[in-house]
Amino acid sequence: MDLTVVAYITYLLISVALTLWVGRTLSRNGRIFLSDVLHGDEKLADAVNHLLVVGFYLVNFGFVALYLSQDEAVLDARALFEALSVKLGVVLLVLGFMHLGNVYVLNKIRRRGVMEREQVPPVAPQGWTTTAPGAGA
Repeated sequence: MDLTVVAYITYLLISVALTLWVGRTLSRNGRIFLSDVLHGDEKLADAVNHLLVVGFYLVNFGFVALYLSQDEAVLDARALFEALSVKLGVVLLVLGFMHLGNVYVLNKIRRRGVMEREQVPPVAPQGWTTTAPGAGA
C-alpha cells in the first residue's frame, strides 16, 4: 500500500476521533454552562447545546475533509510522520480556536444576562423619601 494512502487513513482516523472527543466534551460540559446562561431553562439549554455541537461538527469535519489532500507523495516513514504532524497540528489548532470561539460567545451572552439581572432591583420601589430641610448640597 502506498504510504500516502496510509497517511490519509491515519489522518482521517485521528482527526475524526479528536473531533468527536472534543465535541462530546463540549456538549457534556457546555450544557451546564448554557443552563446558567439561559436562567435554568433546561429545554432551551439542551436545544442550543445540540445546535452548537452540530455546527461544531459540520465546521470541523468540513475542514478535515478540505485539508485531506497531500501535495507531495509520502515516500518513507519520516515523511509520513512529518505530513501527519503538520496536518494533525493544524486540525488541533482549528479545534482549539473553535472551542475558544464558542466559549467567548457564550461568555458574552452570560455577561449580558448577568447585567440584565443586576439592573432589576431586588424589591420594587414602595415610595419616595424626602430630604431633611437644610440638608444637601
